[in-house]
Amino acid sequence: MIHTITTLRVRYGETDPMKYVYYGNYAEYFEVARVELFRSLGMSYDEIEKRGIFLPVSEYKIKYLKPALYDQLLEIRTYVRKIPGIRIEFDYEIFNEDQVKITEASTTLFFLDSQTNKIVKCPDYLMDLIVKKWDDTI
Repeated sequence: MIHTITTLRVRYGETDPMKYVYYGNYAEYFEVARVELFRSLGMSYDEIEKRGIFLPVSEYKIKYLKPALYDQLLEIRTYVRKIPGIRIEFDYEIFNEDQVKITEASTTLFFLDSQTNKIVKCPDYLMDLIVKKWDDTI
């Protein structure tokens, strides 16, 4: 498994009149966390795309347990629990400043060759980085 933690502070523009994070903004928070997970492996999302692979989202599930609020510092815990094939699955947990879990979510992305527009297996250069960081003890 691979596990990373990303923190971000809720900005005013991400909230509704109650100062709750607007539900649509969570997808962007998870994108930030995914990008940081790839960076922690040693390759930026941008570099993956420059090498000809896109990663479109095919599935997104979320469960809101409690609201995230304006100016809170959030901790997004991101997990890859299975070695990828043609898909890579991410699980997320968001905790507020009091370390209360407020959100659970998952996304599934697939590897798409940018030239042929066909689904492909996880490229070897990325798989090597994943395997290198894989930890069965987490």
